[in-house]
Amino acid sequence: MQKPTLLILAAGMASRYGSLKQIQQFGPGGETIMDYSLFDAIRAGFGKVVFIIRKDFAQDFKDIFEPKLKGKVDVDYVFQELTDIPEGFSVPEGRTKPWGTAHAVLCAADVIDEPFAVINADDFYGKDAFEKAFHFLTQDVSPTKYANVGYELNKTLSDHGTVSRGVIVVDKDNNLTSITERTKIYPKDGKIIYEENDEKFEAPTDSKVSMNYWCFDPSVFEVTRQQFTEFLRAHGQEAKSEFFIPLVADEFIRRGEGIVKLVPTSSQWFGVTYKEDAPFVKGSIDALVASGAYPAKLWS
Repeated sequence: MQKPTLLILAAGMASRYGSLKQIQQFGPGGETIMDYSLFDAIRAGFGKVVFIIRKDFAQDFKDIFEPKLKGKVDVDYVFQELTDIPEGFSVPEGRTKPWGTAHAVLCAADVIDEPFAVINADDFYGKDAFEKAFHFLTQDVSPTKYANVGYELNKTLSDHGTVSRGVIVVDKDNNLTSITERTKIYPKDGKIIYEENDEKFEAPTDSKVSMNYWCFDPSVFEVTRQQFTEFLRAHGQEAKSEFFIPLVADEFIRRGEGIVKLVPTSSQWFGVTYKEDAPFVKGSIDALVASGAYPAKLWS
């Protein structure tokens, strides 16, 4: 059986957080959120991890993670560069923002040729999520069948500002029929509000959302490459346009190229979008350690 790979998106600017939250320590042994994802992935059976990072903090990553992971899992690194775009296109003057999460995935095409999962570096996904992903990637994935590990919207919000979520809808067979990126979602007066084009709408509290935990066959690289070319034709000269993974999944479904299964998880998600989220994350990890879900020092 071919072991799946874990692809970790860690090239974001962390602008709202104000620092490199991907390497901030939260666990009692100095662990980052990524440490827990890596620990859960390795014990679930993943065989390789690929970090998508910026060149300017590549050495920080290697210094922190290579000693922990040596002998436990294969490791590779990919850099997301603004200039990594198809021939015939150019980066617009003044653009500094990365092209988005789907472009980040595309940057890993040369180092992944097996089924793989994609996660954010700064999100805690939980043991059950990795076990479910491993099962899908080793038993069910195909060029016409991908998956999203889904969470309940009301369990994924921040009390300290707006968040971006891919809101999903499924059919009777638990296949995604659509996924829409909502970039401004927040709780207010017991309701969940999202904003679009300066208008406010209420979202059902039990809506299922993508926390950017995806399960893909490597055929997704060609699907993404084709869509990225179309995206650049339409939006390539915009200073802040972004090519999101949910956009790729939604088009994949809409064009009838295959299905995306919803893989629900019982894991509790939490993450750090704003600095004010950090105490809650630390407390949540401390509670999991106290319950015996994780050792006090993951790698000792």
